[in-house]
Amino acid sequence: MRVSAFGFLLLLVSFAPAAAKAETLLERGDYLVNTVAACGNCHTPIDEQGRPIPGQELAGRFVIELPEFTAYAPNITPDKETGIGGWSEAEIATAIREGRRPDGSLVGPPMPIELYRGMSDRDVAAIAAYVRSRPAVRNPVPKTVYRIPLPASYGPPVGTVPDIDPANTLAYGAYLAGPVGHCVECHTPMIAGRFDYENQLGAGGREFEGPWGVTVSANLTSHEADGIKRYSDAEVIQMITTGTRPDGTAMLPPMGYPYYAKIKPEDLKAIVAYLRSLPPKTHPE
Repeated sequence: MRVSAFGFLLLLVSFAPAAAKAETLLERGDYLVNTVAACGNCHTPIDEQGRPIPGQELAGRFVIELPEFTAYAPNITPDKETGIGGWSEAEIATAIREGRRPDGSLVGPPMPIELYRGMSDRDVAAIAAYVRSRPAVRNPVPKTVYRIPLPASYGPPVGTVPDIDPANTLAYGAYLAGPVGHCVECHTPMIAGRFDYENQLGAGGREFEGPWGVTVSANLTSHEADGIKRYSDAEVIQMITTGTRPDGTAMLPPMGYPYYAKIKPEDLKAIVAYLRSLPPKTHPE
């Protein structure tokens, strides 16, 4: 049987493996918001047991009381009265990366704007598109009360920030643990109200008080006694995703364990590889 050139091409196509479907912007936003970035860990209302309230995703809530401020995470659903329904996706992206709302006011802590400035153009657009796609929830939330001065700005407008290639494991792990997941924020000591990223990156020791009691952030560096060097990669991943130490004891909030449980295995490996690259440090007593 003779087969024409066109017919032969059709046969090749029919037996070729299907090309991997490219991730859409909404799919990327869904993944980031509900895993690594764990936006709902602050922005989704919780019940008395600390569980997310169904139907209230991203509708805002009281977060934490600290000497510096009483923090409320705003409603970031598309509700026009109590949320961000009147904001464009570009305005949402500006608020995330530059800490500037459409009315010109500044977004303060605990939003880690300094880290979010390093989020790639595509990822911040993906997050903005995703939150705009969610159901609008009417939920008035008080404004955060600050007892410290806020900066005039977090820096000049953010220019173009390219994606980080996931194949570059260390660089991608640093990106996930820094700009996206902001792990290094809670796990880095503060000096005079500023994170000491230069000298104590990942050294832990920060205290967080909540209904659960007082949590002290762990040392994420490669320190032999205080850091993660004593744990295997599997044990570090177990702690991140389940909130359970290798000895079976439970870890406390505010780590977003239910969100981190859904992080892709390859992304978890990249995060752990990056943490292992941190020089050994100890936090001040």
